[in-house]
Amino acid sequence: MTPAPDRASPTIEAARRELGRRFRDAGIGSPELDARLLVGAVLGLDLTALIAQSQAMLPHDAATRIAVLAERRLAGEPVARILGEKEFWGLRFRLSSDTLVPRPDTETVIAAALDFVRMMDADKPLRILDVGTGSGAILLALLSELTDASGIGTDIAPGALITAKQNAAALGLSARAEFAVSDYFSAVSGTFGIIISNPPYIRTADIESLSTEVRSHEPYCALDGGVDGLAAYRTLCAQSPAHLRPGGALIVEVGHGQAEAVAGLMQATGLNVVKPFRRDLAGVPRVVEGHK
Repeated sequence: MTPAPDRASPTIEAARRELGRRFRDAGIGSPELDARLLVGAVLGLDLTALIAQSQAMLPHDAATRIAVLAERRLAGEPVARILGEKEFWGLRFRLSSDTLVPRPDTETVIAAALDFVRMMDADKPLRILDVGTGSGAILLALLSELTDASGIGTDIAPGALITAKQNAAALGLSARAEFAVSDYFSAVSGTFGIIISNPPYIRTADIESLSTEVRSHEPYCALDGGVDGLAAYRTLCAQSPAHLRPGGALIVEVGHGQAEAVAGLMQATGLNVVKPFRRDLAGVPRVVEGHK
């Protein structure tokens, strides 16, 4: 005989709503989404399945596991870190302690690169260099769209490159994506049609004032942009022209209020800056693009 369900157990829907309430009361920015992601991850259910099974009783062991994850979230750990993965450009990327969590703002960089490709001379195979690749999100998102392109992702953290290689394999892109430990261009040879980067751009003095989610859970070297936040851009702008083919582009993500300063660095090395700057969904100038 099948045992009767434990009527003290909540339904999946009730458990999700209660978790969302706790997150909302704690001031978490996306409480309902975070609750859905955590409950879905524990139960192995996507949104459609969660809705379909919303009135099913939540198993006791699942409730215990959800409680553990909830405490981590309430302590400031991002959901992506808890789950070990993040969706970006419609693709799923594995994360590690050496990689940033890909953010929606960075999709603006992908859109800019794709627009550039549509207008560039296509007589040569496109090679892309992603400096500071982390999880490989930027490079692999571009390769998923540009099926004739290939690319190299570089990073100073060997652990990040292990994760990037795993993501390339999971996405079926290993044949067109290489990864190399490199401090900027130290291990790079040849020229590229696009050099792209989301470098560290937080001023050193501002890191301590960042949210716990960022300050305590993102790799420090991927945040620290030096005294004025522009240290990485100085190197990128100074060294990129030698690695760009004629007609190629340097495309970088920038922080709030940095677009004009980065544009000046590009112009000083002879690159032609594209204006107006591309803005993210919040209207912030997010991409600076310079053509050789």
